[in-house]
Amino acid sequence: MKIHFIAIGGSAMHNLALALHAKGEDVTGSDDEIFEPSKSRLANHNLLPEEFGWFPEKITTDLDAIILGMHAKADNPELLKAQELNLKIYSYPEFIFEHSKHKTRVVIGGSHGKTTITSMILHVLKYHEKEVDFMVGAQLEGFDNMVHLTQKNDFILLEGDEYLSSPLDRRPKFHWYQANIALISGIAWDHINVFPTFENYVEQFQLFVDGMTRGSTLVYNEEDTEVKRIAENATQPTRKHAYSTPAHFIEDGETYLETPEGPMPIEVFGKHNLQNLAGAKWICQHMGVDEDDFYEAIASFKGASKRLEFLYESTKVKVFKDYAHSPSKVKATTQAVKSQFEDKKLIACLELHTYSSLNAEFLKEYKSSLNKADEAVVFYSAKALQIKGLEAISDEQIKEAFDLNGLQVFTDASQFQAYLKAKHYHDDVLLLMSSGNYGGLNFDDLKRWIE
Repeated sequence: MKIHFIAIGGSAMHNLALALHAKGEDVTGSDDEIFEPSKSRLANHNLLPEEFGWFPEKITTDLDAIILGMHAKADNPELLKAQELNLKIYSYPEFIFEHSKHKTRVVIGGSHGKTTITSMILHVLKYHEKEVDFMVGAQLEGFDNMVHLTQKNDFILLEGDEYLSSPLDRRPKFHWYQANIALISGIAWDHINVFPTFENYVEQFQLFVDGMTRGSTLVYNEEDTEVKRIAENATQPTRKHAYSTPAHFIEDGETYLETPEGPMPIEVFGKHNLQNLAGAKWICQHMGVDEDDFYEAIASFKGASKRLEFLYESTKVKVFKDYAHSPSKVKATTQAVKSQFEDKKLIACLELHTYSSLNAEFLKEYKSSLNKADEAVVFYSAKALQIKGLEAISDEQIKEAFDLNGLQVFTDASQFQAYLKAKHYHDDVLLLMSSGNYGGLNFDDLKRWIE
């Protein structure tokens, strides 16, 4: 097939392009800007556009398909040309579904944890040399690509994102997948620019379950009230398996999982990660991996990229980085780190970066999310507010929303970095949480500062 990507540079889009190229398809693409690591990865496979911009002349009748990324606008010149020529235009999830129509679709959904759970499952399957197609939202150790597509594999494992499919298709991505086996990890309001009320957001998960195939299997976190309600009322899946936080204990900063063979040390920690592990175990069992084999493999799982990722340590401080940005994830991550290192001082730094987190009305959702930290910092960029077209927010609004004595607020990246550099660390844990880049923080610099 000849396939052209409009907005090829996105994280998901460029990985799909690489996967199709590896599969032998004829792939081209355009974008008005492409950043690392997408840029280098596309260049390494001769898929990087010769110049940035939109070029309607690239859109011709000999193309078999157009794949449209969310970065493109509805008036994109290449998109308009494709519509004029009546070419087949796919959203990302629509194309994935088209590829997987005759496979067993395993979909991992939830407001948080879905990348980690998908990563855990892939780690276990790879450990036991079980081949599957997949699409995951983070770069994984031992995997060259975040998307892998074949004709031969029976299963496809998909991270079920609830965000919109494309500029033309305003449905959540995971509504496309019609899962044969599904998991829902938890529901916590997010993406308020698309789902303006909590009820509207929850409805998307209800629709996801309603869209599962008849006789399907649903695995769900019974400790989440909304998830449990949706699962218990679901009629499409005929088999339902609830999971919860498994028995465990922490000793000398290490988490041990209780298994039928006795306590087993694991690399990940925190209640949310233990729940993720319990859910992943159920899914792996439905994909042909028994419990003993799951435990053998999961012991070496070190986590997904940017998900409570250990960066480095000195004699004075341990440093962790996490993708946490929604209120529930910030709270869970902060609690997890504090529980793991109870005898150390926890310095938690959160960057407000997403549309939701920078919305003055949504800020109140962050109340108590940093309370487990011994020292808490919030950083946000005034420039980010301007780019997103949001109203300015003040330090006072931030402090009132978080309702935490001693909270420090920075709006200037250089001042935030100066704070990190000037700290006198002593038996501390530094936790950095953001879906952004902390105002351009150089992690090599940070490593020198803490040594």
